[in-house]
Amino acid sequence: MKEPMRTPRGGAAELPPQLDLALGFAEHLQAWAQGLAAPAEALAALRHAGRQLALATSAGHVCLPLAMLESDDGPMAPAEDLLPDWADDAMPAPGGLRARLLASGVVVEAAALAASARVAHPLVLDAADRLYLRRHYDLEARLARALHDRAAPLPAVADDARLAAVLGPLFPAPPAAGRPDWQRIAVALALQRRLTVISGGPGTGKTTTVAALLGALLGLQPGLRIALAAPTGKAAARMLEALRGRAAGLPPALRAGLPDQAHTVHRLLGVTGEAGRFRHHAGNPLPVDVLVVDEASMLDLALAARLVDALPPEARLVLLGDKDQLAAVEAGAVFAELSASRRLVRADIERLAALTGCAADAMAASLAGDADHAGEANPLAGSVVWLTESHRFAADSGIGRLAADINAGRGEAALAWLRAGDDASACWLEDAGAKPGPALWQAMEAGYADYLAVLRAPEPRPGGRAEVRAEARVAAAFAAFDRFRVLAAVHEGPRGLAALNAHLARWLRAELAHPLDRGAASKWYPGRPVIVLRNDYLLGLYNGDIGLCLPDAEGALAVWFPLQGGGFRALPPQRLPAHDSAFALTVHKSQGSEFDAVLVVLPAQSSRVLSRELLYTGVTRAAGRVMLAGDGAVFAAACARPTRRFSGLGARLRECAGAVVASP
Repeated sequence: MKEPMRTPRGGAAELPPQLDLALGFAEHLQAWAQGLAAPAEALAALRHAGRQLALATSAGHVCLPLAMLESDDGPMAPAEDLLPDWADDAMPAPGGLRARLLASGVVVEAAALAASARVAHPLVLDAADRLYLRRHYDLEARLARALHDRAAPLPAVADDARLAAVLGPLFPAPPAAGRPDWQRIAVALALQRRLTVISGGPGTGKTTTVAALLGALLGLQPGLRIALAAPTGKAAARMLEALRGRAAGLPPALRAGLPDQAHTVHRLLGVTGEAGRFRHHAGNPLPVDVLVVDEASMLDLALAARLVDALPPEARLVLLGDKDQLAAVEAGAVFAELSASRRLVRADIERLAALTGCAADAMAASLAGDADHAGEANPLAGSVVWLTESHRFAADSGIGRLAADINAGRGEAALAWLRAGDDASACWLEDAGAKPGPALWQAMEAGYADYLAVLRAPEPRPGGRAEVRAEARVAAAFAAFDRFRVLAAVHEGPRGLAALNAHLARWLRAELAHPLDRGAASKWYPGRPVIVLRNDYLLGLYNGDIGLCLPDAEGALAVWFPLQGGGFRALPPQRLPAHDSAFALTVHKSQGSEFDAVLVVLPAQSSRVLSRELLYTGVTRAAGRVMLAGDGAVFAAACARPTRRFSGLGARLRECAGAVVASP
């Protein structure tokens, strides 16, 4: 639905912010081209292309195919809900758009960039008619070159007999006959390359694989400097906790070599006072030999490029994620592109079979059965492993079956199965109203019943230090709160994040009636969960961190946050950076988290925001039980709507591979 028009800075009707910025950018380009005496038809084409490209990048695309600009179907999808009818900005006549854009003087062909290095060109066109902001093209090309170079096979760090000897104790059980052990294969492959991309859904053993890989590397090269990172603080903490658990079976000497902390990517790179600049970069690389990045699907193009730039050339990079999850909020879908296909040449298959004990024919058959998501070969495919067997829930369990149906676009079939109620771990609540109905409110409140019970529990008997008693209450509250979460698909509206949080806050305050609750005059009350919305490096708080407002040892309200390695710290509420209540989270904000039970609230109407990847991500946050609530038609439409992000990273990688082949 289009937003109502407003009156802007210069007259006419006021615009939604995205469109206002896009038109401003288009006007700037047009003025630039006019200064270069561009012909009128070039100016018209540039205005239209500049506006649409700005809208595309704000929607997460890295580039825009010219075919989208010449389509008779109207504006491209990311702009469909924003663009009014503009008589003075009509779509240019089809045909010859590339030539008209190049004639503007502000667009340059990618092949001519080196020759025009001293001339400013804000837009770039590649050979396949993808239109880029110059910044995004440069980032994409830089990232592709760095990844391509890093993916080259390493000189042997050990002979095959020693590699097999290292792998053996890490995987004592022999591989099942006829079924490749992809965890074992992933470790063997990673020992031979500086780049490894491991994609798998929840419970497929990504962390177990990394624990074994790090153990193998430390067995071969003791003293390696290993770093762990993730895009959010929550994901980093979960990664460290999971790695410690999986590494319990390693020999003590190897466990001692594992890192004792994990960082957000921003903190690892070292934030400076200048936006987008980090302390570590190609000129001052990170002091690491191995970097493991979890939840890599959340990396946008700019952050991925800067992270790879900051790695020493000889360092190993291991990217973990789920190619079927939501992509980054900012421009790019880097992990999905890198892991879109996996292929191994026969020589690699034979060597891996010898190292792992897996049958070569079974491995080849498994690879041949893949339905590659990319139409063209991925030059990094030899560095990519998919883990497909879930150890958390079987494929035919409620959550496993539902996730598979969503991924395959089988919305109607999934809906019929959910409505039948055959599996208690995956439930459907028909709630098609504009506002949540009584049954949905009741389901949300019931989900937090354990949390309310902990908050209501009487104070423990006096004894011991007050600080210890306070931390014990905090630990119990976090344990109860983290068992359940409400997930929202949208921010606004009666079924959006703000409305859900407001209702649950009113409910909790009324039910608890705590003496420290000062009523409507204060937003702070015992039991209030908060999510940090902006990094604060001085406080050590990061976007996505969750805290609980609870009494401290002196009985004053404080916001408690868990610490890596155990324990909690309390901060005065007034010291927090930008934050919001967190009874409900958006699905985006829930990435990197896991809860025993999840309730996903769908919006009343279908929209491009509600995609297959969003549903899959929300459903797979649940370890034990998921409920979806909404209109069945909205659910089915979302399953049929895969996210598509325009990018040329695969093309840039193929160009790198072609340049290597063509070089003498």
